Amino acid sequence: MIPAKEEVRRLLEDLPDDSTLEDIQYHIYVRQKIDRGLNDIKNGHTISEEEFDKRMSKWLKA
Repeated sequence: MIPAKEEVRRLLEDLPDDSTLEDIQYHIYVRQKIDRGLNDIKNGHTISEEEFDKRMSKWLKA
């Protein structure tokens, strides 16, 4: 696992020089969400496709 500071350094190196603070915050936010999702998968915190469909059908009802 890469230390957080090193991960941010790498992220900054990959961004264009004219990136705004908002751009940088967005990329860090997205990275955090990806990491959280990967951790959920690793720890078995997922639902089946059937359960997903069941939950989404409740949301999509008019």
